[in-house]
Amino acid sequence: MQALQQYIDLYREHHEVIDRHSSAVLNALRPAALQEIERSGLPTTRHEDYHHTDLEAMFAPDFGLNITRIELPSQPHEAFRCDVPNLSTQLYFLVGDNFYRHDRNREMPDGVLAGSLRDIAESHPELVARYYGKVADMSKDGTVALNTLLAQDGFFLYIPRHVVLERPIQLVNIISGGVSMMHSRRILVVAEEGAQAKLLVCDHSEDDGVNQLITQVTEIYAGEGAIVDYYNLEENATCVQRVSSTFVQQAATSNVLVNGITLRNGTTRDNYYIALEGEGCETQLCGMAIADGDKKVDIYSHIDHRAAHCKSNELFKFVLDENAIGSFAGRILVREGSQKTEAYQSNKNLCASSTAHMYTKPQLEIYADDVKCSHGATVGQLDQQALFYMRTRGISEAEARLLLQFAFMSDVIENVRLEALKDRLRQLVEKRFRGELSQCQQCAMRTQKQQ
Repeated sequence: MQALQQYIDLYREHHEVIDRHSSAVLNALRPAALQEIERSGLPTTRHEDYHHTDLEAMFAPDFGLNITRIELPSQPHEAFRCDVPNLSTQLYFLVGDNFYRHDRNREMPDGVLAGSLRDIAESHPELVARYYGKVADMSKDGTVALNTLLAQDGFFLYIPRHVVLERPIQLVNIISGGVSMMHSRRILVVAEEGAQAKLLVCDHSEDDGVNQLITQVTEIYAGEGAIVDYYNLEENATCVQRVSSTFVQQAATSNVLVNGITLRNGTTRDNYYIALEGEGCETQLCGMAIADGDKKVDIYSHIDHRAAHCKSNELFKFVLDENAIGSFAGRILVREGSQKTEAYQSNKNLCASSTAHMYTKPQLEIYADDVKCSHGATVGQLDQQALFYMRTRGISEAEARLLLQFAFMSDVIENVRLEALKDRLRQLVEKRFRGELSQCQQCAMRTQKQQ
């Protein structure tokens, strides 16, 4: 509670300023968020699913907060150019946790809304209030309540009934500026009945040695028969710590793909909460993490089968080198009455050094008797026989290790449903294993200082 107290005190002292620079819809949830924070605090390392992430230590530094919404001088289009061939996206930016408002209007199908969460909450308050904060359960994790208390802006994507977005939406989160800050991001995606959309979220930060803390809460609503792809690609500097929680609620016959990829980070904690509310839902939850040095990646997932005839398939893979630490805790809950459920969970991990550590805890909790469910986990090292065989064929040890690690990650990449992104990920993962990826080379992220 000691780490949180500084933010509680800040909110109590400056809540009028925070409210004034946000919207009434976001402000309405702050009192409940404060009450939840004071009741539960942050999970500690004694918590069953937080043994390997010390939130108290992450939140203890005196990070600055941009509560007056000072616009940091930036030119994101100059700093970021996505060079993925054939990936024609509608591009948006968050600078810190502020939506970048200086782009020209984009052509969208009738009824589609995309842009600043704060601005759209002011222009369409009833629509945003119908969804904002409804699936992000603040009691799940104190970081969700803290984000709800302090978030003033973010990104909102709304797709009306039976509208199909042909072009993917790309949201780029940029952290720079040389000042130690905490950034409270909020992402809200609503796909109504029969709607279809693909959202790619890219995290980029400058490696300027300045500590940054990111809290991010993403809410995804998939209406009946909706199809939603959500990709989150993290390439943050080693001085960045991120705590992200993604909540998904699915109506009958909806299809949702969530893919989280960590290529470069300092400390990462990702939470996934997925609720299959109606019959015939399908969920694909997958991800990969590559970590070396003394980096940490901690993933928690909870897939909740609440209706019959639903399918979920979960796959997470880690490759850890040097002194990196990885952790996975996954839970699949099949509730009473959820017959004909198919649920599969797999966590596979590769420790490329003897000093890397991986902790894994897959779990099934089933209260229905006509289901097909399985779960499993493996932790191993590179196949020495395969290494030896490849070296006898003239392949160097370094190249052989790279090829084996890349092959290990290939099935996660294959789950991507954007062919152009899939091709680029293959290149990025290979560069990461070669040690060439200090930041996304294909995105031309310049390291110029923002004045």
